[in-house]
Amino acid sequence: MPGYLGTEKQFNHRYARPIYNSRDAKSSVKDQEQGVLAMEALHRQTLPFILRRVKEDVLKELPPKITQDYECDLSPLQVKLYEEFANSQTKDESGNKISTSHVFHALQYLKKVCNHPKLVLKKDHPLFDSIVADYLGGNPKNILNIGHSAKLTALKQLLTDLGFTGTADTGDFSSPVVNQHRALIFFQQKSMLDTVENDLLKVHLPGVTYLRLDGSVPASQRHGIVTTFNSDPSIDLLLLTTSVGGLGLNLTGADTVIFIEHDWNPMKDLQAMDRAHRIGQKRVVNVYRLITRNTLEEKIMSLQKFKIHTAKSVITDDNTSLQNMETDQVLNLFSLDKADSGARSTKEHSSTSIRSLIESMPELWEEEQYEEEYNMTNYVASLNS
Repeated sequence: MPGYLGTEKQFNHRYARPIYNSRDAKSSVKDQEQGVLAMEALHRQTLPFILRRVKEDVLKELPPKITQDYECDLSPLQVKLYEEFANSQTKDESGNKISTSHVFHALQYLKKVCNHPKLVLKKDHPLFDSIVADYLGGNPKNILNIGHSAKLTALKQLLTDLGFTGTADTGDFSSPVVNQHRALIFFQQKSMLDTVENDLLKVHLPGVTYLRLDGSVPASQRHGIVTTFNSDPSIDLLLLTTSVGGLGLNLTGADTVIFIEHDWNPMKDLQAMDRAHRIGQKRVVNVYRLITRNTLEEKIMSLQKFKIHTAKSVITDDNTSLQNMETDQVLNLFSLDKADSGARSTKEHSSTSIRSLIESMPELWEEEQYEEEYNMTNYVASLNS
């Protein structure tokens, strides 16, 4: 039904902008009221055409999934890089080579700082020399110390608390043990996955066994890695990116999920954690999300919560089917203008609504491309029959 919700410009004006403005902490009562009205209108327009099956309703035997945030504080070096960059963006002429007017680049830079300073601290960085002298003891290689990354320090502590030592109590690395937990560790970027593998696991936890699954792994080998991980309990961890694998990736061999990085889209993270929490899982799944305090990541997680709340508000158990609606209620769905919602006969209302709908989307309606499949007149007539 192309154009059913109007053009992109119309959609933003009627729904997106009022809803977005209402979530601002400084929004007025009027803004909040308009946001609620826009949400209700969007709910009314979309709900009858959405079929939602909630996993908890159809899989009664599925164990629970427990999600918790694992917060950590930036290291002094990370604080220095973060604050210097944030301050440089507020100046007209900072003289900083990494300063950019493109907000996406700025966000990417700050996300990298939250992960590990070495991801941004290259030789051409304007603060390279001063940071090497003040924070790295004059030796650039000291940047590999996990103490400079809040997330690596926190991940090491978390893995240790969960029993991921990979050795017996004797400390003999030649005596591997099967841990009671097995974990998936998710990343957004391959660079951070490499950092965890090389700087943390190989150096500080050499007894922990792991596999990795990212874009560099040939597609022909991925199924074998998944099968090996699920069938071999001696493999402690699987390091992977959230984008690899698609919807059908089954990783029920793990009962622990750890997020090192987070996506702006909450559904991607939910899809990632549900690769362990699905049919075949027999144990409770614990999800840990590593978040650096007072940083961009807290804003990302706040945005995730807002998007999830919005989705739940639009899609509920109430009025989820056309069968639950009266004919006049269905016809009202096709009215994009509030003026059309006055007291009219059903026939007058439906024809006016359809006409306004068609006229509002000329750039989407190309000649007779959709004439047969999306004939609104026939569709509404069938509802009256």
